[in-house]
Amino acid sequence: MISRLIDWCIANRFLVSALTIIVASLGIYATSTIPIDAIPDLSDVQVIIYTPWQGRDPQTIEDQVTYPLATTMLSVTGVEDVLG
Repeated sequence: MISRLIDWCIANRFLVSALTIIVASLGIYATSTIPIDAIPDLSDVQVIIYTPWQGRDPQTIEDQVTYPLATTMLSVTGVEDVLG
């Protein structure tokens, strides 16, 4: 199998050389156009929940929406801190 592949490559030198140049050029192009994030974001992932509720005072929103969400978020695995 490999000997047939080698024989085919020797018989088609121009095609193999052209394909090699094309693939190498595409690799160089891809490497030069890949965006690189030089400064990684090492901060913790944060989720901000905005809960508008027309006609309700902030204390009611805190008691009926924000507090139940915060207590539920405490049960999620991997959570280190919940601010509510």
